Amino acid sequence: MRAVVLVGGFGTRLLPLTLSIPKPMLPVGHVPIIERLVAQLGRGGISDVTLALGFKPEPFVEAFPSGECGGVALHYAVEPQPLDTAGAIRFAATASGIDETFVVVNGDVLTDLDVAQLVRFHRDRGAEATLHLIAVPDPSAFGVVALDGEDRVERFVEKPAPGTAPSNLVNAGTYVLEPSVLRRIPGDEKISIERATFPAIADGRGLFGLATDDYWIDTGQPEFYLQANLDVLAGLRRNDRCQAVHPDANVDGTATIENALIGPGATVGAGAVVRRTVVLSGAAIGEGAAVTDSVIMGQVGPNASVHDCVIGATGVIGSGEHLHHQRRPQPAPK
Repeated sequence: MRAVVLVGGFGTRLLPLTLSIPKPMLPVGHVPIIERLVAQLGRGGISDVTLALGFKPEPFVEAFPSGECGGVALHYAVEPQPLDTAGAIRFAATASGIDETFVVVNGDVLTDLDVAQLVRFHRDRGAEATLHLIAVPDPSAFGVVALDGEDRVERFVEKPAPGTAPSNLVNAGTYVLEPSVLRRIPGDEKISIERATFPAIADGRGLFGLATDDYWIDTGQPEFYLQANLDVLAGLRRNDRCQAVHPDANVDGTATIENALIGPGATVGAGAVVRRTVVLSGAAIGEGAAVTDSVIMGQVGPNASVHDCVIGATGVIGSGEHLHHQRRPQPAPK
């Protein structure tokens, strides 16, 4: 079976990390998000993946020069201009010649969902489109779904106002689609599958949803990206594990590393303390520094204190500086 993975976004919520690397290429447990995602699809019976690319396509092609990832064949469809989710799906599926039932996944989602189970459910219901659903405490930031007694979607509401959601079941970003869905999407137009296509399919009673309690996280915000790394470290994923300190990292023996990941080529100086933090490849933590609840891609000087911060590749925290709840460099105003 074939799949389309949407990886063409700008990653604005993860700035400044995404100034230097596309969001799906950021590592979770020392392995790029896209690599973990494709591996999970492979376990579910997907043999062929098309990456729907737009922003910074080159790193993906360079990362997988053989055109495969973990035994799954990779293809690339680069949008000529941003087409939003529905437009990107249509463009990628058409470019790859997809003409039968296929899977679509948002490129910032990590889940233990059994994709084969979702496909079986889709076929058993005779659905035109099927959504993977997850229950969340606050659904207002997601596409929210109300199901009838036969798992048919009665309502699909994208990001409802707080307190107005029809349920706590949200669109978890993995879909099974029939080729007829592509015919619903105008060619070469910017259009959202969540706001336009899915509600139209629901109106025709062809949209179904499968709710599961599998592990699931949207890595698109710093706090969730950090949590995704810590979850792999803690062994909360069904198939994914990692060690805290990569073998190619350089960590002084007097440093304290607690519930944190230190990436390849990163350095941690003498007496430094790193807790609930991801120190990415090539980053540096100076001696005596204290770093907590942060993601570090740049440089933290000696005896600095950093808490709840996101430091990009060009970010530099000076010696003895105290930084809380900030991003360096600061993202440009919209």
